Amino acid sequence: MTPLVLVAATTVPGLAFAQSSTVVSSPDAASSQAVGAEAVSSQATSSSNTTAVGATSAAASETLTQDTMVVVGSRTPRAISEIPGAVWVIDREQLDTQMQTGADLKTALGRLVPSLDLAPEGRTNYGQNMRGRTAQVLIDGVSMNSSRGLSRQFDSIDPFNIERIEVLSGATSLYGGGATGGLINIITRKGDGAERHFSTEAGVTTGFNNSNDAQYRLAQSVSGGSEQVNGRLAVAYQDNGRFYDGQGEEIFPDISQTDLQDNRTIDIMGSLNVQLAEDQTLTLGAQLYRSGFEGERDVYFPNLDATVPDLNDAEIRDGYRSDQVPETNRRMVNLQYHHADLLGQNFYLQAYYRQEEASFHSFPYAAAGGYQFFASKQDTNLGGLKTLFEAELGDSVTLNYGLDMDRESFDADQTGFDMAASNSSGGLVQEKTSVDPRYPSYQVDTYAAFVQSEWNVTNALTLTGGVRQQHTDVEVEDFKTVPGGENDYNATLLNAGALYDWGNGNQNWLQFSQGFELPDPAKYYGKSPDVSVDENPLDAIKTNQVELGWRFNNADWMTQAALYYAWSDKVIENAEDLSVSLVDEKTRDYGLEAAVTRYFDHGIEVGGTLNLVRSEQEIDGDWEKRDARYASLSSATAFVGWKDFENGRNARLQLNHAHNLEDDEQHQIDGYTTFDMAVSQDFEIGTLSLGIANLLDEEYSTVWGQRAAMFYAPYYGPEYLYDFQGRGRTYTLTWAMDF
Repeated sequence: MTPLVLVAATTVPGLAFAQSSTVVSSPDAASSQAVGAEAVSSQATSSSNTTAVGATSAAASETLTQDTMVVVGSRTPRAISEIPGAVWVIDREQLDTQMQTGADLKTALGRLVPSLDLAPEGRTNYGQNMRGRTAQVLIDGVSMNSSRGLSRQFDSIDPFNIERIEVLSGATSLYGGGATGGLINIITRKGDGAERHFSTEAGVTTGFNNSNDAQYRLAQSVSGGSEQVNGRLAVAYQDNGRFYDGQGEEIFPDISQTDLQDNRTIDIMGSLNVQLAEDQTLTLGAQLYRSGFEGERDVYFPNLDATVPDLNDAEIRDGYRSDQVPETNRRMVNLQYHHADLLGQNFYLQAYYRQEEASFHSFPYAAAGGYQFFASKQDTNLGGLKTLFEAELGDSVTLNYGLDMDRESFDADQTGFDMAASNSSGGLVQEKTSVDPRYPSYQVDTYAAFVQSEWNVTNALTLTGGVRQQHTDVEVEDFKTVPGGENDYNATLLNAGALYDWGNGNQNWLQFSQGFELPDPAKYYGKSPDVSVDENPLDAIKTNQVELGWRFNNADWMTQAALYYAWSDKVIENAEDLSVSLVDEKTRDYGLEAAVTRYFDHGIEVGGTLNLVRSEQEIDGDWEKRDARYASLSSATAFVGWKDFENGRNARLQLNHAHNLEDDEQHQIDGYTTFDMAVSQDFEIGTLSLGIANLLDEEYSTVWGQRAAMFYAPYYGPEYLYDFQGRGRTYTLTWAMDF
């Protein structure tokens, strides 16, 4: 029996959160999930339920409301209305609306999740914080974060393979390191039932600036099987051309963290679901992902072979050729097992392995007689095991407890290129001459135990609380003349919350939670013999957070908001040589995140999101604005939409605004405002959509570009080399069909 799942209007700008109500499902509905990986969602995949979602109007939403079930709040399926925290769910329809304008994944998320910063727009998602702090990104419960902070968590999956995204704002102790600002769990699309099903998507994006100003998308999936065994196999392909700014000028490549110009991406993803017994399920997922540079245009430096070489007056030219190009390669497998009645409890098991290679753009370093180009390649291997038991203690208490174990290994090389060939070609020809270690290699072993409880004190009041105890062993190898060594550290993380349901669509919660992050071992060790590995363990930087929240929805309104205050007693900072240091200075982030949608008759809806955040650091006893290189920008979105359900037409106009930011040292990041528009029409053979991004052709510097200029200039060259520009107006035509 398929669960009966009907959702209230789910177009709060990309967010779904439902009022409290009873979920009607079959007795074994919970048996389809595994620990920390996939959630039971009330957003159905069948055509009839999709119709119910799409046909929701102000008059009907109250009767169609059911709670969306997610795992981000407790690592086992829980209704959003049972979680004392800000939870956002982005479903397939909402993600598609953003993708229709040509947006990539991190750009779409930045517009849809109030607490998440607007996207940097290159390959990197550095500085795209949640509530001013780092976010942990997972795919089906497997972390994309690593000890080495590469900031490529969103260069990991094509949106075609995403079913929905669950987001928990704020620090959380349930998932280990990196979730000091929030958690983003990407749920992939899987097979459903025995019927064979195909999905096709094709699209093109262009700004009509030049013949190379176009990107192409093509994706295909097939799913099916039997009631006991079914699966899905999908291939998504995207080929990008060059990007142009609001003045029609070709955008300089991001030579520091790389971008997505002339980039080709292929994402191959498969899954197999097996019903082992009435109360046992097994899911196997696998992914091959590559996102890499395939072009012949790059930065030409005219003064490399001058008497006094410099990096001024660079331009973009054809003729680029390198033995190592920017790319991300990932291979991942993920096994999930669930037993609905093991020792009278729900048992969840997850085993996973992720192998990732990240290559960077060749980078000019000042050397005797000119500039020497180097490019790094960094390899990460992560394997782990998660176990969890869920026990019902009477009618009102639920207890979750389990163990997590993982091993991460890291290696990095730096390729040196022939100086004479680089200088004579203006940096366009990069011929490999050497490969040396870039950072010290290391291995990190983590063991953690946790307990999480939930007590329904009354029908209206729920209390939650838990603790996670984590132990980590770090082993660092010798690096050049710097000796390695071993150390370990421990972290104890607590959380407690209270949720009150007023019974009229209103809920309030109060929550205290802790998360932690670590200095990057690769950049922390190996820089000097004075930093002994044995005598300088990586202390966990604990973030404490207090949150006061409210959510409400009825036939006409859907809202959620939270006030938060987060603080820690240490901070990680970068030196001029880009090594990191642990500074004993307190930091705090506080603010408001909110989203609201108002539904009107005739399919009209208006709404928006708001994130007001301030980041401060205590210096010599005084609280000052945090360095603009690290602090988050406040942001807001607003939209008006229209849905003609009878004729299958949709239209949406959206505003995206990043506020200005200035720190106490007068470093400033200039904000910007863009508009996007998307329209679509359903036909018998699929859906055709047209999207326009940056409708007014605004010229602006991306947040990452302005930060990169602060990080790299003038130490590594003039500012213009790093000021990565925003893309101008583009048009995206997409055709999609399910059959």
